[in-house]
Order: sequence, then C-alpha cells, then structure tokens
Amino acid sequence: MISENMNTLGIIFPNSYDAMVPELVKVRLMASIPFASRYRLIDFTLSSMANCNIDNICVMVNNNYHSLMDHLGSGREWDLARKNGGLHIYPPFAQKNAKPYNGRVEALASLLNFLRDQKEKYVIITDTNIVANFDYHAMIKAHIESGADITAAYNEQELPESILNSHSNDKGFYYTFDVKENRITKIYVNPKEPGVQNFSMNMYLIGRELLISLIDEAFIHGQQYFERDVLLPQVNKLNIQGYKYDGYVARITDTKSYFDENMKLLDDYNLDALFSGNPIYTKIRDDNPTRYIEGAKVQNVMVADGCIIEGEVENSILFRGVTIAKGAKVKNCILMQGTAVESGADIEYLITDKDVTVTAGKEMKGTDSYPIYIGKSQKI
Repeated sequence: MISENMNTLGIIFPNSYDAMVPELVKVRLMASIPFASRYRLIDFTLSSMANCNIDNICVMVNNNYHSLMDHLGSGREWDLARKNGGLHIYPPFAQKNAKPYNGRVEALASLLNFLRDQKEKYVIITDTNIVANFDYHAMIKAHIESGADITAAYNEQELPESILNSHSNDKGFYYTFDVKENRITKIYVNPKEPGVQNFSMNMYLIGRELLISLIDEAFIHGQQYFERDVLLPQVNKLNIQGYKYDGYVARITDTKSYFDENMKLLDDYNLDALFSGNPIYTKIRDDNPTRYIEGAKVQNVMVADGCIIEGEVENSILFRGVTIAKGAKVKNCILMQGTAVESGADIEYLITDKDVTVTAGKEMKGTDSYPIYIGKSQKI
C-alpha cells in the first residue's frame, strides 16, 4: 500500500473559507492561523499527507499568503524538500495572465499543465479549515477497493450554528451528503436541516486523468465550484463513494468555533484523540523552555516554549514567547506569539493576535459566547 500512497498527488487550498474568520485573516490566510499553542492549521493537513508517504504536494494560495510561505519554507519539516516532487506553492500570479481564482475549478484550470506532467495516478484535494490527524492510507485503500471514480470524506455531526444562521452565501458553500451503501446519492448545498448530518470535509480523492477531464470541461463552460458545478450534476453518472471519518475533527467555521476548538484541547481526552496517532510536524523554532517564576499559579493550560509566567494563568492556550507579568491574571484566553500581559492586568475570554500588549492594570473580559479578539501588534 505504500506504493499506492506514493502514487498520489496532494492539492491544498489554503484560502478556502477565509471569509468565515475575517478578523483572523487580515494579515494571513486560513491555513496559517495559529492553533493548539505551536501549530498552524495547515500543519495537520501536510503532516497527514507526509505520514502517508504523499510527497508531491501543491498549495494553491490566492491572497495574504506571505505568512504561509514563511511558515512552510522549503517544506523541510514535513520531509518535502525534495529534488523530485516535494512542496510546490502556486501564487495566483505565477503564470502569465493569471489572476486570483474564484472557486476550485478556476484554480485547478490554472494547474492543468502541471497535472498533465505528473505521473501520480490519484489526486487528493482538500482545504485547511478542518483539523484532523487523517489517515489517507485508509481512504486510498477504500477508494481502490470500491472501484470509485471519486471518494469524498465526511463525518457525522450537526451543522454549526454559525453557518446555519448565515443569511447569505458570502462566506462560502458547504455540503452534506445522502449516503446509501457507501455511495453518495445526493449532494446538498448550504442545507439548513437540524440534527446530525453527513457533513462534507471538502476532501476528495480522484483519478488524475479524470480530474483533468472534468476540469477541462467545467472551465470551458465557465463553471467555478468543484462540488456544486461539477460533482452535483453528475452524482448519478459518476460513482462517488463516501468515506466516513470517525476520528477527531475540529472544524473552524467562525471566530467562536476557533476559540472553542482550541479550548477543547485542554481536555486530555480530546488532546489524545487528535495527537495520539501519527506525529504532527510544524516549523522548528529553537527557544528556551517556558519559565515559571516563583509565585506563578498555573492550572489547566497548554503552553508553548519561550514563555515567561510570573502571574496567574487558568484554562488558557499560550503560544510561543508569551509573557505574563507578576500580578497579572489570565483566564479562558488564547494568547498568540509574543503577547505580553503586564502587571496587574486582568483578562478573560480574549483572543490576542501576535505581539499584542495588554498594559498594566487593564481589565478586559469577554464571555464564553462572545470572546473578544485583539488584532496583531495592538496595545490596549
């Protein structure tokens, strides 16, 4: 099966669903949003592919991609710095007459020449707003055994309130499936039904030649969206198999869900469910271990390296280089890299972006239903 995994090309769309988290993507894209104290969202997708020997991966960036390129570098941390294959980052202006794309069809159409030159038999297409330690080995095996044209991954869950309550499609499309004997018989676009659904993970496995054929035809007809415009009209013609994923899934659909999914990892059960499988890799940064100064009080926290804690921290996620001064109180917060909480400050239910300073004596508290977000490099 290793040879079959290595016979698979990965294509990642890191900008998909940026509109769902407008605050967090002002200076970055969805894929490079920090998560779980030391990672970025794309780390989970890249690591899952690398762990299954998928070593030819394209990242189709659209905008705000400089932080992602800095994070990924040559792909060395994921063993993707290779002479043949490896990591390819495709910005929208990489080719003559290219422009930012609207939907996967346009993006894949710009990649057709590359796809024709590759040797892999299969292609995996995925986004980065879903955090999972995914076993592509099992998905590829199921695809081959079923004889499917396309295999689509899904998990069973209720639709998040943030998308159910959306009154427009300006935040993107989402999909659910009817599945009978593992075959997808119907695809629903932006459904509003309550209860547990077969919720698409926007992850598809397809033959490379079939993908080229479908995208060629769709682009000629001015179509934009792979699921809505390509798969849905041919759901009865193509053998589209569903692959039910039962592992841990964290789905980012708005800023509140980003906060909640981070906080869930303070529960050891959830932490083990996500990280106990294959390793998750990220950009290496050499730093000192976190220092807990005498008098510090810390309870139920996830802390990266390089932090200095003198005050009180409870139920919080601290990224690299965070400093909590003596007398400061931090509770139910997500503090990104370089955040400084000065003496006497009291904060609760905050999300601070990189290099934020909470000045001495400042009190700022959000709520569980509405955490407050502080933008990058702000001083409050």
